[in-house]
Amino acid sequence: MAGKRLTDVARKLRGDMTDAERRLWSHLRASQLEGNRFTRQYPIGDFVVDFACRSARIAIELDGGQHSDSAADEPRTRMIEAHGYRVIRFWNNDVLQNTDGVLTAILEELRIARNHS
Repeated sequence: MAGKRLTDVARKLRGDMTDAERRLWSHLRASQLEGNRFTRQYPIGDFVVDFACRSARIAIELDGGQHSDSAADEPRTRMIEAHGYRVIRFWNNDVLQNTDGVLTAILEELRIARNHS
């Protein structure tokens, strides 16, 4: 996908966030998570990830029912990883029903990334 077109897609997705994306974003925005800065709907390669912490090279993807076949996400994950990002995935239900657990898992990934840099 061309750069400008991908940016336009990301901009549209920012306006059409799911409930789970809105919930997680309310905790990630404004460097609330131990000072780590996140971007939402961030283009990486040919894809737009739900959230990214560029300094830690972490991409967060939230999956709903359309992602029940995780094998379909493997090529996407490999491409994002080829751009130097670690991809972590959460189900929308986990974000909505266990927000604290999701935030704890993200913090752990951030700490691992910090220790490897």
